[in-house]
Amino acid sequence: MTLSPTTLLIVLLGAVVGGGIVLLVRSLVGFPVDDRVAEPTASLTQRIEAAGRRVPFAVGAFLLVLLLTRWLVVAIACALLVLFWNKLFGGAREARRGIARLEGLAAWTESLRDTVAGAVGLEQAIPATAYAASPAIREDLTTLSDRLRVRMPLPEALKRFAEEVDDAGADLIIAALILNARLRGPGLRDVLTSLARSARLELEMRQRIYASRASTRRSVTIVVAITVAVVVGLRVLNPGFVAPYSTPFGQLVLVGIMVIFTAGILWLRSLAKDDTPGRFLHFRAEPVR
Repeated sequence: MTLSPTTLLIVLLGAVVGGGIVLLVRSLVGFPVDDRVAEPTASLTQRIEAAGRRVPFAVGAFLLVLLLTRWLVVAIACALLVLFWNKLFGGAREARRGIARLEGLAAWTESLRDTVAGAVGLEQAIPATAYAASPAIREDLTTLSDRLRVRMPLPEALKRFAEEVDDAGADLIIAALILNARLRGPGLRDVLTSLARSARLELEMRQRIYASRASTRRSVTIVVAITVAVVVGLRVLNPGFVAPYSTPFGQLVLVGIMVIFTAGILWLRSLAKDDTPGRFLHFRAEPVR
């Protein structure tokens, strides 16, 4: 079946309306605001690289589905599904990375506590514990140690370390270290003991949450895969059953179905999302002189 210009126009208008509805819902929900000063160039580069890796797969999915079904709406939907796969079904890798980072921070805090107990200052204890730290935070700790070796003030080096780790669990530990670096008061070992215990408790809680929501993520992926397979399979194996959707009005109905389906997927995605506590340490970049 070939799509006439009128049919194509109707389908594109329906897609624009559907996209407008999604953007309206998103604007009502709101966007997360990050007060932390980031490096826009690096962030933009990472986004372009991530998009560049997914675009060929999205184009391939579009052409394959369009060849099998001759339905432009379904082909566009599958291409968008591939393009935004990480947004819709991702999060598990980031959650595992956060758990590994928090576990590494807890172990490093305990190691730092034991090293400080030997009457060693923080400037000497931090480089001494960096080499045996978890791989999740070892690179950031090595950078912190290098900054201390070039005589950067400890509070400033810890501020940069907090921004690089970018974890709410790390903020509490780093805040205590910054206060001690400025005031040089006693009791750091007891504070680090309490912080390590708190980090272990938070780690246990995050592991339980991750395990409970892993099944939801898996269910969402299975539902989407089965739905796409059924739609494409019916169109290929039993085209007469879905013949009404080949008309211009049928394609417009498909747009509405896709919007409802997308809203359901976003709702399920919100149930499986890991809501970690927000950071409370935010440092503004120093102006370049």
